[in-house]
This record gives sequence, C-alpha cells and structure tokens, in this order.
Amino acid sequence: MGLFSRFVGPGINAMVAQAREDPDAVILDVRTREEFARGHIEGAVNIPLDEIQDAVAQYGNKHLYVHCASGARSKRAVAALKAAGVQDAQNIGGIMSWNGPVVTS
Repeated sequence: MGLFSRFVGPGINAMVAQAREDPDAVILDVRTREEFARGHIEGAVNIPLDEIQDAVAQYGNKHLYVHCASGARSKRAVAALKAAGVQDAQNIGGIMSWNGPVVTS
C-alpha cells in the first residue's frame, strides 16, 4: 500500500471487487440518470443524489458502496444516508478512476 492510499483508502476498483464478494452489498451510483445511461459499472444501481432518500427505503439495511463521477457527490450522498440512519454506507470514489468495463443502458 502506498503512502497516498493510506489517506484516500483502497479506491473504487478494490471496493467494487469487495462489494461483489458480499451478498448484502449494493453498488450505488448517485450520478444522474443520463450519466448512468452513458456508462456504468455492471450491477450498479442508479439512484441520483437528489433522490437519495429512495436509497434509504430500498437499501438501508444493505452494505452500500456509493460512487459518482469523481467522488464529490458520493461523499454528500453517504453523509445524507448516514444522517437518515443508514449504518453501512461508504464513499468508494468516482467512476473516472474505474479500470473495469462499463455497460450502457
């Protein structure tokens, strides 16, 4: 692990791999529907940031791995989720750092 990794965490690639190993995990993409349609991580669920309360009702008891384009919106989403009582939500960063394939819808 490099020095930079100690401050920013393992990153989106490692966290998606971790989520895929967890049957109670949801990879939550908080970008707009248009951004999501242009390309997203396979298996991700799209709930835009301005609709984040929908995620509480649907996935509040799951392990939420939250991302957006750069990590800024997902940071805000995680704060809102935790404020709403979600116990396990973490910001995994932005899809701009994703090394895997993207799918379109």
